[in-house]
Amino acid sequence: MSPRALLPCLAAVLALVVATIAPAGAPSSAAAVLAAESQAQLPGPLLPGPGPSYPRQTALAEPETDDSDPALHLGLTAYHQIAPRLNALQRSSDRVSAEVIGTSAGGRYLYLVTLTSPETPEETRRQAGLRRSILARPQQAVLDPTLARDYKVPVLLTANVHGDEREGTDAVLELIEDYATSDDTVVKRTLARTRISIVLSLNPDGRVDNTRTNAAGFDLNRDFVTASQPETRAMRDLIVDAQPMVLLDLHGYVNGTLIEPTTPPHAQDTEADLLLRHAFPQALGIEQAILDLGYAQRDGVRPPQIPWRDWQEGWDGWPPIFAPQYAALHGAVAATVELPLRTTGASYDLPIKELRRRTAINIDVARAAVDATLAYAVTHRQQLVADHLEWARRGVTGSEQVPLTSTDLPGAGGEDVYLTDYPGGYLIPVGRPQRSAPAAARLVEYLVANGVQVSRATRPVRVSGRTYPAGSYVVDLRQARRGVAGAFLGPGTDVSTRVRAMYDIAGWSLAALWGADVVTVPEASALPPPGPRVVRPQATGGFAGPGPWRLEIVDPADVAALNDLLAAGVDLDWTDEGAVVVPRAAAEVAARVAREHGVLLSGTQTDDDGAGLERLQVAAAAPATELWALQEMGLDVTPISTESLNEGFDWAGIDTLYVSADLRWDSLDADAQSRLTAYLGDGGGLVARGGTGTALNEALDLLDVTTVAGPSQANGVVRIEREDTPIGMRATPQTFVYAPRWFTALGAGVVVDQRYAERDPLVSGHWRADDGGKTGPGDAAGQPLIVHGVDHDGTTAGAPVVLLGSEPLFRAHPKGQYALVARALIWSSLQDE
Repeated sequence: MSPRALLPCLAAVLALVVATIAPAGAPSSAAAVLAAESQAQLPGPLLPGPGPSYPRQTALAEPETDDSDPALHLGLTAYHQIAPRLNALQRSSDRVSAEVIGTSAGGRYLYLVTLTSPETPEETRRQAGLRRSILARPQQAVLDPTLARDYKVPVLLTANVHGDEREGTDAVLELIEDYATSDDTVVKRTLARTRISIVLSLNPDGRVDNTRTNAAGFDLNRDFVTASQPETRAMRDLIVDAQPMVLLDLHGYVNGTLIEPTTPPHAQDTEADLLLRHAFPQALGIEQAILDLGYAQRDGVRPPQIPWRDWQEGWDGWPPIFAPQYAALHGAVAATVELPLRTTGASYDLPIKELRRRTAINIDVARAAVDATLAYAVTHRQQLVADHLEWARRGVTGSEQVPLTSTDLPGAGGEDVYLTDYPGGYLIPVGRPQRSAPAAARLVEYLVANGVQVSRATRPVRVSGRTYPAGSYVVDLRQARRGVAGAFLGPGTDVSTRVRAMYDIAGWSLAALWGADVVTVPEASALPPPGPRVVRPQATGGFAGPGPWRLEIVDPADVAALNDLLAAGVDLDWTDEGAVVVPRAAAEVAARVAREHGVLLSGTQTDDDGAGLERLQVAAAAPATELWALQEMGLDVTPISTESLNEGFDWAGIDTLYVSADLRWDSLDADAQSRLTAYLGDGGGLVARGGTGTALNEALDLLDVTTVAGPSQANGVVRIEREDTPIGMRATPQTFVYAPRWFTALGAGVVVDQRYAERDPLVSGHWRADDGGKTGPGDAAGQPLIVHGVDHDGTTAGAPVVLLGSEPLFRAHPKGQYALVARALIWSSLQDE
């Protein structure tokens, strides 16, 4: 056990020091685009309907009964039962407001409940004004006695982000039912001093389908830095709008109950000294509340554990891919609680009596965690507000971060300190200095959606000796949400030497991986005076000259435009430079497609027709997230697997095959092997990624290379050197790797498209050499990362093959790398012509 296990008493003293009790009033409502067909005004004299005050009650559409809902087997609330219960609660109480904040990938509603004392429209407007003042004018807001006296602490409770971790939903439903009518003085005080936002089930698809993921196959609690899914975007919008000071995310299953805060590393773009001084005392309160339930080893329940106190490493809070870590960038004291007793996977088949015993215990534990969290928010309201103001002040004034010390949290040491040297800001150029106009627009739109303030330069901007056009986008980091902007646009950090193990990814960067050129403005450089605040990026797209036109395939928007042009019957030609030529005759269609996708068609005088293109038919053995990314580009994708090939998959009409998962040569029967070999022997293309893809290449003896595998958990943003090939040309200077691979001993005819940089290829992430000191980033430096060629031997002679050692579609995040995959697929489909 860590020496930190000796700290609870000291932390309890700290908690008493910072505790103050003060009255309060509530922040702005959730920004919910209400689905009109799902909500209507409820009848009754106490129910004013949707509006500017609380309660803001709406009649939720009630889904049809589904007797097969797996929650019923566990004795839990089925998805179809949630809306009727909420409607009944709204009719019985003026403390309960329910609304829909979005729909899932599978089309199910995402319900938000707000618990608070009733407010007049004027009171609600005042709460919204106080919230805005915290973000915009924290130095003045700290002097406002109204804020200290009346502001309601925004608390956000979330559950069921993993669909088969259900008990949190039932626990918060129980809370809502209790708070709706309770006369308890603690409940009344809590409702007066907080506004409690509750997302009952962020993943109703998984709840109904008995899966961890949503209907699109995404683990939503890995999607918050990307927000590719509608559920994640709804949650993001709620966090941006409600600006929670406290967030609790209910999960399962770790026995004993796991209560954050996390082990190091702590996210460097949060103000960790402000957050952890609350997070650990709050965790102690949750721990005690769970112990007070009286469950013990005889019940199969182990004592709770707090990673920061009890572990050395391995449950970190580094990447903002998780809901709590994302919310912490917005200044929230955010934590995950993992309930103790497993009821999913193989455990789902236990006897019903045992399952329901487990779910009852898990609901009790979840409710105890919620109650303790609310108690902490009320008891420490004044200090939470003060520290949230300090979080905002540091950003607005550009103040340096403050290292976490034992004064903030007894037992904290150097292993807990992760700071950022923020630059002055970032510039996203427009016009000729910008690699991709649609990528730049996408990035700006995403920053704005995350609450980051972006303006436009009203005159040319000079940065580090280079001038950029007026109209370029400016992100001045002197703003409350500088941590959000810094986490998204900064390069990240190599933490390989600081910790031995990480829980998940350690590197990400929208500036490096999303395909737009982003310029770092040094702190000493003068940013232009702030221009108008950007609400949405300026529309891009169009073409220059009389035609023909050239469409560079450098962004997913370019690929989608290409596919739309082909679908409209336009004759396109592929060039050796990895671009397409659009004929003059297609001017009307080209103009429409260019506007729709924001792509630029530049005039060209080429008389080289190149190879004619048709709609690409791709068979893909890949995880759901990669299938989603391929389809996002408008590609026609047929999912396949070892099972479907053994069932007699018909290769007719397939132009190329993408393989990264779910296809093992030695698991194919003889007929499936024969059909796959025949497809390749007829010139069918293959784009193969990762261990599964390279294993298929080796089993079929296609490209003559030796594959070297790095550590399985190594990951991050890496520098690359690109070659002028149809595949590698115009690639971004960085890419993403997970379980990185590279290729050596290249045979004749094998062409390199990308290499790792010759020196220090790892920009940010976690990549250590193995125990023998091998396969670290130094061994990968200068080695080929992506190669292509045509097989010349045996029954598969003539098969064009591309091997990828990187992760260009990883969880739909590295959007600037998508087009490289599209170019590889197109190249591999054309070689038999």
